[in-house]
Amino acid sequence: MQQATVRKLRKEDWFHEDGFPIVVERRDPQEPFGLHSHEFCEIVVITGGKGLHFTTEDTYELSIGDAFVIGGDRPHDYLNMERLSLINILFEPEHLPMEFCDLPQLSGYHALFKLEPAFRKQHQFSSRLQLTPVELAHTTQLIDQLQAELAERGDGFRVMATTLFLQLVAYLSRCYSRARDPGGRSLLAIAAAISHLERNYSQQITLDELVEMSGMSRRNFLRIFESTMGLPPIKYLIRLRIRRACELLQQGELGISEIALRVGFPDSNYFSRQFRAVTGSSPSQYRGAMGNNGR
Repeated sequence: MQQATVRKLRKEDWFHEDGFPIVVERRDPQEPFGLHSHEFCEIVVITGGKGLHFTTEDTYELSIGDAFVIGGDRPHDYLNMERLSLINILFEPEHLPMEFCDLPQLSGYHALFKLEPAFRKQHQFSSRLQLTPVELAHTTQLIDQLQAELAERGDGFRVMATTLFLQLVAYLSRCYSRARDPGGRSLLAIAAAISHLERNYSQQITLDELVEMSGMSRRNFLRIFESTMGLPPIKYLIRLRIRRACELLQQGELGISEIALRVGFPDSNYFSRQFRAVTGSSPSQYRGAMGNNGR
């Protein structure tokens, strides 16, 4: 059987020439497009009608209020459209502050943007976000403001558009945290463990504690966590600590031993070994490269 041709959407064809990493595309209605993937990610919000979301693996029904995230490398298309209307928010996560402030501490953020796309087939798409009419109205209001900033491109539009995009991401993440379906609840369980790491990285955290929090078997928790986050839980925790240590080293206000304690390493020698393993340099070398004087 001949495989369907997958067209790849290129960044230069969809993003503004100034390189700003957010675009809003409205499809009212969505026209036949063909199977495609892209060099960027998409937030998709269904605003009217119905249809099918088709991937190379499965087909899912869509209705008003559905919201989901599509990774760039995942081919998809829309079929059997009956006045299907949607909004695509195209974005390049590597060029946006997706780790800003307490966003990674929201369990709904991890569930919607990282877990749900990876486990869509397993949950038959029942784990997608389904916005209530009130939530959909607020979501479209945020998108309207974002689109206006992108259209006008006035002074400060980058700050305004980035802020509005992060508001949208945070709001959708909050909505997902209130998920009512079993698929969404199961993803939130493991997302809660990830959020716990983000909030309490400086405290002593055990694998048993995370497994218990997820409500899963140890084996399933480890498998799902590593397949989603790319690292086992304890290695992920160490990376979190090192990331925060880098921020403190750049500030240049604290000694290296104090930084080690603040980020959860009671042994400064162990901290230095882990820091070198992750960054390729010692804490003092890293601080020196950042232009600060070590203490």
